[in-house]
Amino acid sequence: MTTITLLGTGLLGTAIGQRLLEVGFTVQVWNRSPERCSGLVKAGAQQLNHPAEALEAASAVVTVLRDGPVTAEVVDSLGPLGGRCILPMGTMGISESVALADQVRLQGGSYLEAPVLGSRPEALKGSLLVMAGGDHKVFDAQLPLLRQLASEPRLMGEVGTGAAAKLALNQLIASLTHGYSLALRLVQASGLDVDRFMEVLRPSALYAPTVDKKLERMLSHQYGDPNFSTGLLRKDLLLFLREARLAGVNASALEGLASLLEQADGTDLDHGDYCALHELTDGR
Repeated sequence: MTTITLLGTGLLGTAIGQRLLEVGFTVQVWNRSPERCSGLVKAGAQQLNHPAEALEAASAVVTVLRDGPVTAEVVDSLGPLGGRCILPMGTMGISESVALADQVRLQGGSYLEAPVLGSRPEALKGSLLVMAGGDHKVFDAQLPLLRQLASEPRLMGEVGTGAAAKLALNQLIASLTHGYSLALRLVQASGLDVDRFMEVLRPSALYAPTVDKKLERMLSHQYGDPNFSTGLLRKDLLLFLREARLAGVNASALEGLASLLEQADGTDLDHGDYCALHELTDGR
């Protein structure tokens, strides 16, 4: 039975661990807050006291950590990797992923960035969208694992291309949600019935399914039990802006949105579903 080490057991990491257990993998888990491993341990995972304990039995190490610097620090703590593959599935910058790939090679391992689109529901069903970046031979070797998490894992190109795809998509999440919030605010302020507006929007080329997924939350102002929080959306948008500057992309129009999201920092909105940014567009 193949053993996978999972480093990071937040919302997405826990769901990935549950999926791997359900399809027959042996799973070792570690988290800086050990109590956050309890659900997976009850489901059959083996808890590690330190990440380095992972390497003896593991064929691959999946990381689902907050950001690039944390991931690099935890991977460094593993020591010599003995040829094992490191697969970061959390969001990180393009430059951060390229640097981590170099670090992993120096530690004697192989590297495949594998950020995902989707959250807990998709992870549990094995229907995440995996956007891998790295050598095609490494990708092929990890396909048996990736196919348990995504029906069609995609190799985007070299290291950095998977990270770029993930950041681009998360920027679209922020921009679409912001744009829809502004539209909804104006519609309501004018006295136009929201249902009538939606009847026009849905058949148009402007419609995106995320609109209906978030409409009830935005109208009821209920943002609890998130799969992706406002705080994480802000983090990823700021990361997109940094990488855009490095790439020579003029993304200054997004700086206003980033400033808007900064207003949620330290508030309950930060821990709610990302469409809580709707509360920030109320200018009254």
